[in-house]
Amino acid sequence: MNRPLILIGLVLVAVGVLWPWLGKLPLGHLPGDIVIRRDNVSFYFPITTMLLISGVLSLLLWLFHR
Repeated sequence: MNRPLILIGLVLVAVGVLWPWLGKLPLGHLPGDIVIRRDNVSFYFPITTMLLISGVLSLLLWLFHR
């Protein structure tokens, strides 16, 4: 159990360090993301972004599992 926790911690640290550069990526504004804006309410559902991130993470986990 120690190894997975250490890896998760290292990934979180890496994401935290790289966050200023990751924020400049066009993720979250892809075609297929649902945005509804009304008078006082805005709703944002990043479905395409979630599918893309899920696919990439699934591929990475599959590669590490092998």
